[in-house]
Amino acid sequence: MSVLTRDEAQTRSRLLDVHHYAIDLDLTRGDETFDSRTVIRFSVRGDTAGTDTFVEVKPAELRAVTLDGQPLDPAALDENRLALKNLAPGEHELRVDAAMRYSRTGEGMHRFTDPSDGETYVYTQLFLDDVQRIYAAFDQPDLKAVFDVAVTAPEGWTVLANGVTEHTGDGRWKAATTPPISTYLVAVAAGPWHSVRTEHRGLPFGIHCRRSLAPHLDADADELLDVTRACFDRYHEKFDEPYPFDSYDQAFVPEFNAGAMENPGLVTFRDEFVFRSAVTDTQRQTRAMVIAHEMAHMWFGDLVTLRWWDDIWLNESFAEYMGYQTTAEATRFTDTWTDFGVTRKAWGYDADQRPSTHPVAPENVQDTASALLNFDGISYAKGASALRQLVAWLGEKDFLAGINIHFERHKFANASLADFIDSLAAATDRDVHAWADAWLRTTGVDTLVPSVTGDNGSRTLTVRHTGERPHRIAVGLYDQNPGHEGRLTPRERLDLDVPQAEPRPIGKLPALVVLNDGDLSYAKVRFDADSFRTVRESLSGLPDPLTRAVVWNALRDAVRDGELPAATYLEIARAHLPHESDLALVDGVLAFAAGQIADRYATPEQRPAALNTLADLCRDLIRRTEDGDHPGLRLIAVRHRIATAAHPDTIAAWLADGTVPGGPELDPELRWRILTRLAVLGATDEAAIAAELANDPSATGQEGAARCRAALPDAEAKARAWEAMFASDDLSNYLFTATAQGFWQPEQAELVRDYVPRYYPEAVALAARRGPAMADAAGRWAFPAHAVDADTLRLGRECLADADPIPALRRKLTDQLDDLARALRVREAHTD
Repeated sequence: MSVLTRDEAQTRSRLLDVHHYAIDLDLTRGDETFDSRTVIRFSVRGDTAGTDTFVEVKPAELRAVTLDGQPLDPAALDENRLALKNLAPGEHELRVDAAMRYSRTGEGMHRFTDPSDGETYVYTQLFLDDVQRIYAAFDQPDLKAVFDVAVTAPEGWTVLANGVTEHTGDGRWKAATTPPISTYLVAVAAGPWHSVRTEHRGLPFGIHCRRSLAPHLDADADELLDVTRACFDRYHEKFDEPYPFDSYDQAFVPEFNAGAMENPGLVTFRDEFVFRSAVTDTQRQTRAMVIAHEMAHMWFGDLVTLRWWDDIWLNESFAEYMGYQTTAEATRFTDTWTDFGVTRKAWGYDADQRPSTHPVAPENVQDTASALLNFDGISYAKGASALRQLVAWLGEKDFLAGINIHFERHKFANASLADFIDSLAAATDRDVHAWADAWLRTTGVDTLVPSVTGDNGSRTLTVRHTGERPHRIAVGLYDQNPGHEGRLTPRERLDLDVPQAEPRPIGKLPALVVLNDGDLSYAKVRFDADSFRTVRESLSGLPDPLTRAVVWNALRDAVRDGELPAATYLEIARAHLPHESDLALVDGVLAFAAGQIADRYATPEQRPAALNTLADLCRDLIRRTEDGDHPGLRLIAVRHRIATAAHPDTIAAWLADGTVPGGPELDPELRWRILTRLAVLGATDEAAIAAELANDPSATGQEGAARCRAALPDAEAKARAWEAMFASDDLSNYLFTATAQGFWQPEQAELVRDYVPRYYPEAVALAARRGPAMADAAGRWAFPAHAVDADTLRLGRECLADADPIPALRRKLTDQLDDLARALRVREAHTD
């Protein structure tokens, strides 16, 4: 398919004004295709006859096209483009009648049949250029229009859309007319939904899921709606512009590729957020943050939309920042920035150190395929970190004033980085243009290193700065608490501008100096020698979880940079994690220790000791939580104990008994975790997997069974899994991911050795056949990440040089190979 270039979009935007779309979808035409009829009213600018342009559509069959009542030849469709030639100035009407294919990859109109009850659901995901899979469009974000959508659906279905929908009889549904929105924001979700409806501030609110999840949605409905209302009210305190749409529906949909999508009036979420098994408060907090994130998009992205995809940060960075900040302000989840520091910020740091890094606001994204690659840790986490630093530098009052100026100037229209910076500049005397150049147009992570010099009683602090960005940071000075061994007492928190004008007096020698205390900037930090000794001895004695998050991130970065032996990180975790109370920190540290250190940075000879350390740590946490007062911490410990089990006996006994001694009882999620690990260890078989699936025939159960079957240490099982992933295109996006997650296991390196060279050509072929979403899955989940060796790296580099993978796969392979090379460097740095 032809991708739209920036130049083409700018040209078409100069030529056309698009006024109105009437879209009529018929979902009763069978399992493979649906009918799409589109009427577009648009006008050509200027006074010169003979304008040429094109409209995009990706049909299964293009049946008929008329322009101003005159037929066009459907055979003239060139890939996804239909030329419109010799257009006179003035008004025009284009009619397109097509059959469209349903998707099983989470793109376009995704179709899903629930194995629990046989009910079918469909929903749209039209980002970034998948609009063309649903209806014909002038598909670029700055050609906004008003939309009328009508849908014919099977009997018993409910249709949701961007506006309030009305059932007019005979399976016909009509959605309220939208305000001007971009093509990619149109949304439809249809099926026999289970719905909980209410009103807030005079607007209809609803939450929806498939029927088989109804009891789980009902159990959490109060929490979901309370969070929604609280965030809605808080945004109305922050923003002068009221919510711009006529309703607010949130649909939890199956097999969704992203976390959620900000369709105005109809936000779609992955339905794993409808929790069917026990979860931690951190997982509930994450769900609340995603609700806040997507609601922020109603203003950042939907009301004011980027002009072209180089300004995607205007959508995602703002929604990310506002999501965390508003969740902390408006809900019971007040520690969101700790979770951001542990999970999201690490994602940004990692992405920013790879060869695929890019500025938060790149100056020229050439086409839509390139734009799709920028939905990453930089556009989300680094961009949100930059905005948090901007608020610290600018002040929240001026920041919000600038945002409200931006909304007023550009509502229901489009804007660029320059427009936004001009809006901020109108609210402050500070040089925000220089700030934007330093923070949004550059790449890489700065590093801050403290140096404490002088005589005791008259010490000075100097911060060595590697990088070019200015930082406004807090520096925490901590002393040992003489009455409580291992406890640290905050002495002072200094505000510091980096680069420094001169050394800062700090009095007597502190036990610990923490740069970027409070995590308000985006930079790697290191410790002086005295401070590092204190970290090893007293990390858990720091009173603030956000400070501890900064310290854990610094240790993580030092391991990744080869400066801190991975074994030392594990020793610090073993000493201090059993005393940690913040769930996000415990989960984040254990995930890095297991997924990176044990699985990749440790050599095969070192791995058993690493797993043993982590298993002991988890046992300590399980013992600590026997009183039942810390169920979330216990659940995290049990999950990681399962994942790090080197021998099957303990977890097999848990599965047989249906419970962990002292709790929790095993719900479906824990049962599948245990069975997967037993499969890896060769301690279960197909009969046990089939029996478990019979007890849990849900979609999640199907994924669990696929993961277990692919994990069996059996040549025939591996061959079947590989065939399912790469030789046929029958697997949905979620079943492909589950199979890939099971296939590669460090314990089975010898068994799957011959598949490593096969991976590259077969992933390239799969991506070419099945498109960007499956390319992403193949590069993310099916990559042989366990194979940390020079041959894997060489094969991957040869693939990038010779095989011409599609952009989505090329980006994923570039990142995976850089991570693999880093793992090799870490091993070499600390191998005797």
